[in-house]
Amino acid sequence: MRVLRWGIALLLLLQCHQPSISGGVVVMDSLGSASSSNHNKLACNLSVDVEGVGCSSTSTGNGFPSGQFWVSGSMQAGNSGATGISAHVANKGKFWNVEPGGAEDRVASLCLETGFASRQFCSAESVEEEVAETRHASSCIVTDLTSGEFSGADSAQGGHKEMEGAKREFSAEQRCSKTQQEVGPVRASGKVADEYIVRFREYQHADLHRQALEEVGQIEKWQWVERNNPASAFPTDFALLRIERSISALFVIELKKLSFVKDVSPQMRFTRALMTASEEESSAGRSGGGSDSDLEPPQGDDESVTDHSQVKPPGRLQTSMSFEDGSPCPANASLVNHGRTLLQRSQITSMFEAEKLWAKGFTGAKVKMAVFDTGVRADHPHFRNIKERTNWTNEDTLNDNLGHGTFVAGVISSQNSQCLGFAPDVEIYAFRVFTDAQVSYTSWFLDAFNYAIATKMNVLNLSIGGPDYLDSPFVEKVWEMTANNIIMVSAIGNDGPLYGTLNNPADQSDVIGVGGIDYSNHIASFSSRGMSTWELPHGYGRVKPDIVAYGREVIGSKMSTGCKSLSGTSVASPVVAGAVCLLASVVPEKERWQLLNPASMKQALLEGALRLPGPNMFEQGAGRLNLLKSFEILATYKPRVSIMPNVLDLTDCPYSWPFCRQPLYAGAMPMIFNATIINGMGVVGYIEAPPAWVPSEDMGNLLHIQFTYSDVIWPWTGFLGLHLRIKSEGSSFYGTIEGNIVFRVLSPPAKGENNPRSWECVLPLKVAVIPTPGREKRVLWDQFHSVRYPPGYIPRDSLDVHNDILDWHGDHLHTNFHGMFDSLRDAGYFVETLGSPLTCFDAAQYGTLLMVDLEDEYYDEEIEKLKEDVETGGLGLIVFADWYHVDTMVKMKFFDDNTRSWWTPATGGANIPALNDLLAPFGIAFRDTILNGVYSIGGERAHYASGTDIQRFPAGGFVHRFLFQDHSGGRSGITSSRTSVESPILGAVEAGLGRIAVYGDSNCLDSSHIMSNCYWLLKKLLDFTSHNIRDPVIFPATNELGTALGMPDSPLPMRRDDVNFSSYSLVLGQPLRCGTDAPLGVQGTRGYIQEQREPFPNVGSKIKKSKLEGFQSVPVDNEKDDWNLYDLEHRANKVRSHLVLGWWNHDELDLTTLTAIQWLVPAILCTTGFVLIISLWRVRQRKRRRARKGSSCSLSNL
Repeated sequence: MRVLRWGIALLLLLQCHQPSISGGVVVMDSLGSASSSNHNKLACNLSVDVEGVGCSSTSTGNGFPSGQFWVSGSMQAGNSGATGISAHVANKGKFWNVEPGGAEDRVASLCLETGFASRQFCSAESVEEEVAETRHASSCIVTDLTSGEFSGADSAQGGHKEMEGAKREFSAEQRCSKTQQEVGPVRASGKVADEYIVRFREYQHADLHRQALEEVGQIEKWQWVERNNPASAFPTDFALLRIERSISALFVIELKKLSFVKDVSPQMRFTRALMTASEEESSAGRSGGGSDSDLEPPQGDDESVTDHSQVKPPGRLQTSMSFEDGSPCPANASLVNHGRTLLQRSQITSMFEAEKLWAKGFTGAKVKMAVFDTGVRADHPHFRNIKERTNWTNEDTLNDNLGHGTFVAGVISSQNSQCLGFAPDVEIYAFRVFTDAQVSYTSWFLDAFNYAIATKMNVLNLSIGGPDYLDSPFVEKVWEMTANNIIMVSAIGNDGPLYGTLNNPADQSDVIGVGGIDYSNHIASFSSRGMSTWELPHGYGRVKPDIVAYGREVIGSKMSTGCKSLSGTSVASPVVAGAVCLLASVVPEKERWQLLNPASMKQALLEGALRLPGPNMFEQGAGRLNLLKSFEILATYKPRVSIMPNVLDLTDCPYSWPFCRQPLYAGAMPMIFNATIINGMGVVGYIEAPPAWVPSEDMGNLLHIQFTYSDVIWPWTGFLGLHLRIKSEGSSFYGTIEGNIVFRVLSPPAKGENNPRSWECVLPLKVAVIPTPGREKRVLWDQFHSVRYPPGYIPRDSLDVHNDILDWHGDHLHTNFHGMFDSLRDAGYFVETLGSPLTCFDAAQYGTLLMVDLEDEYYDEEIEKLKEDVETGGLGLIVFADWYHVDTMVKMKFFDDNTRSWWTPATGGANIPALNDLLAPFGIAFRDTILNGVYSIGGERAHYASGTDIQRFPAGGFVHRFLFQDHSGGRSGITSSRTSVESPILGAVEAGLGRIAVYGDSNCLDSSHIMSNCYWLLKKLLDFTSHNIRDPVIFPATNELGTALGMPDSPLPMRRDDVNFSSYSLVLGQPLRCGTDAPLGVQGTRGYIQEQREPFPNVGSKIKKSKLEGFQSVPVDNEKDDWNLYDLEHRANKVRSHLVLGWWNHDELDLTTLTAIQWLVPAILCTTGFVLIISLWRVRQRKRRRARKGSSCSLSNL
């Protein structure tokens, strides 16, 4: 019996330990692949040098041939592969006429060729003369002085072609492959009858263009639209055609094939909506403050203001504004009795001490100021120097019948004592580009812009703006104007206090973008915030606005006489424009426009600006306008190059938000900053050699900076992208790193100079560094799969918001999700951004992948890797979806008169079919519904705004259901638009070693239209996915699924078959590649792609195998990787316990594992136990025999 008891005890002991032993084999097999991402991280941290990867790579990633210069406006912020607009200038060898002799032999050959000069060659000495004096300079034409060949921007195909003659001119050519030209405004005050803008490669008189088109034929199918305006006396670069609708598509294709045609685009309608008091109160309600409204009714002429709906259309619209003061000031009224505050507000000039410059004799004389607006009356008593009024509309009047243009001109140059302007002697040129109905068209603006170039305007104020930065005719014409030395000032937009709401053209780096503040030096609630969104997802936006000025309750001229108050960035913009005119008059007239240009004026404004103590850089730019300080800068100005910002202290809060909120640490995705290069030496320049990082101390060598920058700085500005990383040896470093970024910019010689101009730029940099935080504290944000307007019609996420139909705020952590970002940082999480596919990150480094409001598709490799990362690598996954309903999307379409086509949403609030593909390996799927309502969970009240619900969810998960209004009617043929249904919207489940949580609405995280935030819910979900902490609010026993939710064969939401989504996608038709925002080791590769599983590595091994595609194994010192070894051992132990307790945890085990556990393991245990029992019995028998033998010997001795 004793032997039997021993055998049973031993058998039980083996039963307890054997699964761990046998499971150890499974651990080694399954974790070999999971740990491969950890190997990749090690390889990345070692900065493996691979050909074609890194800063020195000549591969561009946007289809540009290497070995050529590309004109890059700073819209390509911070990365060479960013989606943006570029223009081809010339071959590198021809651009600077480089000879083997060295730098001193470089002679700039820039030439601004014109339709008037008819020069075959343009010498270096004539560059400045051409910039200041030529008419209709269409682009920077570059000549090789050796060969005498001309090269210029090519057509939409982007090829590099030679010029056939000296008169041939090209505008800067848009190079973005994603350009969407079928975008127009939703609202229309009159139908556009199939009108198209045909842009030509050179400037000629309209008759010559018409003759060339008539030779093409099919004259009966199209009609030349005469444009009877002042620009008709000059050569032009475009025509307006009315094409018969039946052949419009085919005829446009034929036009684009013509050698003398640059491109063809629809005639667009621009509209302006006045911002009413209720709108501004709504805006102020999000950030405090309110206002009244007093709209001045239109006067004169027959047309009156039409009642526009308060809907922001796609395309371009004039920046809205509101009339605030309920008691407009009569002409002769004194404001003294209203108190000191109102007196100050009535005199905007006194707030900036303009009278001190007037006392010195500077009043804006001999400066030509173009006001693009609603016109001005010739006999207005407030103006002493109205030089010219031009009408570009289809109305037969030059007068301002709305008051908008008069007010803008008054802020700039009024001489009325009650509402003084900054530059009373400036020459006003009033361009009436808006009708009394507040409508304008592309052709009106292009003609007016051409006329401004031809008549040599010096400063131009533009109150038009919109989110469409891919409107190539407009954007390129702005480049052309600034290249011709016109200083453009534009309102940044009235879409505040939301972030990522910059309006174009104010968001262009060559334009002075102006934001608004109140008299307490607080950012006005209506003022749009940065960053720019041109550069997403791979890069990072630029700092905008450039500068801020008072824009609330500013007193200016009324339409006929007297003064009134207005608010908006359209008010702040003429404040800066007036200051620019006044500052321009400071420079002696003989050298004024050789010294002043868009860059030098921007430098004076930004370097002189007063930084406000509260707002961050994306709210205030360089700070508030400081007229006297800018005057001092211009008084001693010498051409130079500067950087915005001029000091990069990323520890300086709140100005350096969001960078100051999260320090750097080893192993993180790069922190990207996009600085703007401002070149006051010339319209064109280039960086001579790659920038260098010069640390102040030895510890500064722990910082690695990968640079991307403009190949050609044109016009006047470029970008400098900084990708900041801490090297692996700095994983334990705590402190700050300081140093300088140094590079040199060269520009062509000015008139009278023989050598290129040169300037060494120094950008001081300071960053905070901490030891690498634990995996559970690191969250990775998926930016790559976010699609927004432009280039496509991506609808808003909340259908309850009727005044903004577009999703155009960037969907970035630092734009419309900035509140969520701050909340997670306050909770101790470190949030990093992934701008490349899901194959480009090492899952072993992160606790949770956060996917919110995503619209793009997914590569098959991404789906496979994510499954492995979650189930085997222990990665947590949180998904916040949004509405999706095809019938609703079809109803949201509209016929756009601009494009002559139906404009329909490319997807819903989120791309549910794509998300379902991604989540299919986990048995999770969303439905195509639109749900609205309010619910409570755990004492928290939440608002569900146009969300979807869960259709499938695996058994063992926890699901929460609530009663909502179904606005889709999408359940089983329900036709009612609103039906109350109980819907599952929140689910959480374990998946292998990882954990997944899904929620059907992202509006509670989006600061744009948030009604009540759900940051609390996100934190609870992160507790689960990153820390395996089960909050009883999320995991009550009553919500656990005994069986899977939904039928496995139930139909899932389908993709639209009438939309070509590849036009907007970064996935469809695109190669799988990791960008410059990915770890260094995988840049330019397909990422952490697993080809086969490998066994779990020995902890003591000195060699770790890299799973990087095409990379060799990299030796690693394990002493430098203690955290990773601990992580691998920890995960191995978790797998062992998982295999033992898998059934108790409701995990679904595969067939092989089930067979091993149910049959093979018991058989092995029984066999082992039987052998042990037999062995013990035999031992016992031997002992008994020895005992008997011993007793026999004793008896015999007796």
